[in-house]
Amino acid sequence: MEKKKIRTLGLANLNWLYRNEELKAAKEQQIIQQLFADEYWLAAKTIGVVKALPFEFDTLPVIGKAWSEGKQVTVPKVENGWMGFHQITPESLFVRSSFGVEEPAEKQETALAEIDLLIVPGVVFTVEGFRVGFGGGYYDRVLENFKGNSCSLVFSEQIQECWEAEAFDQQINKLFIK
Repeated sequence: MEKKKIRTLGLANLNWLYRNEELKAAKEQQIIQQLFADEYWLAAKTIGVVKALPFEFDTLPVIGKAWSEGKQVTVPKVENGWMGFHQITPESLFVRSSFGVEEPAEKQETALAEIDLLIVPGVVFTVEGFRVGFGGGYYDRVLENFKGNSCSLVFSEQIQECWEAEAFDQQINKLFIK
């Protein structure tokens, strides 16, 4: 199946789950418990994570837990066709991007080499860790040069094996699935 069709299917599944709030919340809780117990999380001093859209995996508890454990948190910001990660604090201000995602208003870019754990969003995943995102290729370009650990927080509804990864698709190291 082509990526455009698989993305449409994935978005439909995410929206179905979003409308089933209790199920979504229960799955999120089980997935973040897996994440917080994992060596990737425990060893990380700096994490990269997106501020999610409402129908995506809610990353606010992840951000809050990171701060409570003294970890630095960076979130993506797209400028001039490139995505960089910027450190945020509880006091940070955000602006809504053209993609609808909240990005930090101020620039405090963190070098990729300083990020220990990158939590990568996606619409559809294979169990091997390949993903279909929203179609911009931003994460694939970042992952090409990223040397730290990568993971994704994945609902079972996002797992689809009916598509082939392309040469430029970057594999995620670990998926936490429920």
